[in-house]
Amino acid sequence: MLKILGEPKRCEIIRLVWSDELGASEIASHFPGVTRSAISQHLGVLRRSGLVHERHAGTRRLYSVNRGEVAKLKDFIDSFWTNSLEKLRDLAESDQQAKGNQCAPTP
Repeated sequence: MLKILGEPKRCEIIRLVWSDELGASEIASHFPGVTRSAISQHLGVLRRSGLVHERHAGTRRLYSVNRGEVAKLKDFIDSFWTNSLEKLRDLAESDQQAKGNQCAPTP
């Protein structure tokens, strides 16, 4: 998933469909220097990864973010942050204990 979102256009597509369901043409219109075929390929990658839903409405394909998958990805990333904070806390506590166990210098 991180590799998929490492492509800036895919991140921007996720932002575009975060709160609104958009058609492929509407999404493509936000990328004037990119072919519709390229945007379609990006949408396919996002759909296959589960990060976006695709819904057919007549001849249109509408895309929206899959918040459940994005939440899983967020939780995964947050776990690194939480583990790092726990390690930092443990180091600070052990440093504090070491300082507390030191004898005060005699005058």
